[in-house]
Amino acid sequence: MNSKTYKYIIAFSILALLIVTGLLLIRNPAETENIPVNKNQSVIEDYRNSGDRYPGNSSQVIKEAGMVPVYGNWRTFTTKDGLPSDKAYTVRIDGDRVLVGTHDGMAVYENEKWKTYTTKDGLAHNGVVSVDVDELTGDVWIATLGGLNRWSGGKFETFNQLNSGMPNDLVYNVFCYGAHIWVATGGGAGHYDTRTRQWEIFTEMNAPMHEPWTYALSAGDGKVWIAAWGGGVIEYNTETSQFRDYVDPDGFMEIDLQPDDGVIHDITTATAYSDSILWVSTYFGMSRYDGKNWKGYFDHDSGLASNFINFIRAEGKVVFVCCDNGLSSTDGTTWVTYKKDDDSENGKAIITYGTEKKEIPLSPSISHNFIIGVDACGDFLWAATSKGVCRGELIK
Repeated sequence: MNSKTYKYIIAFSILALLIVTGLLLIRNPAETENIPVNKNQSVIEDYRNSGDRYPGNSSQVIKEAGMVPVYGNWRTFTTKDGLPSDKAYTVRIDGDRVLVGTHDGMAVYENEKWKTYTTKDGLAHNGVVSVDVDELTGDVWIATLGGLNRWSGGKFETFNQLNSGMPNDLVYNVFCYGAHIWVATGGGAGHYDTRTRQWEIFTEMNAPMHEPWTYALSAGDGKVWIAAWGGGVIEYNTETSQFRDYVDPDGFMEIDLQPDDGVIHDITTATAYSDSILWVSTYFGMSRYDGKNWKGYFDHDSGLASNFINFIRAEGKVVFVCCDNGLSSTDGTTWVTYKKDDDSENGKAIITYGTEKKEIPLSPSISHNFIIGVDACGDFLWAATSKGVCRGELIK
């Protein structure tokens, strides 16, 4: 590794740690992208001052967005509503309730009320950065900055390096796959079999990783995909126990030299798998892999809000992308991006198809453009931001 490459890795490592610990949660308005301004500003103002949720014909909006859903009538929840902190890191929909990880504990939204759980209730750490639900048992698994929790039957069980086979107590992501629980930590990826109660640890010593720092995971069709810092994507076949890595083929850390030749960058932040498509996010853009061909997306040639991506989640054919300058969603062709205005609670949804763009004014909009967590189910889209958690309703 040359000195220049090493400097890049160190610089982005520090930046990533600041993001996860909640210290980098305010974006300079001067850095926002130059989105084309709607020439008919009076129409937008008339809409915002009216009682209508959406301008024009809702069916036309849906037609223009194609397979990608559009959400509006956004509502923001903060400490004034019952959240323990406005710094929200993750959100997961669990039936009739919503689980939100914040800087100061986990908040559960049920029956239009919030309830908070902290270390006093049994959490390993108040910094909750990832939550997932075991579909087989209903247990809630919680990744914190000080260990892993299983919330079952109203009780919290803690897994850490002292009482289990956890690779590290700094847990960035947890993912439930059947009876198996996978974690991405600062000391490698971990696999816990809930039936045998046995742990496996994967690091650069026994897997094709550049270093043991792993960010996030996803799984499906007998495979697990690990976003490894500086090592691209590590694929693990659960049937053969064999690994395969996907890295940027051109070997350049600074640029994506050859388009659509593989993962666009080796510094990956998350993976998401759905509908036989693997999505990979980085701090330099996003990639799509259909098992045969790769496709790269950037903010200058698509509707992506920003190349700096914190997290992604795929539902069906659509992936939701958490950026540092807005929230995007796409099926790979059509894009819907949500951005808040700098000077008010309003914002817009930007529908992009090829070179064509259409802006839909939203009042109110998302609470902040720094998005770090997202989940969608049915008629609702939830987003974790640095100024609370937001809920959008599907435009029908």
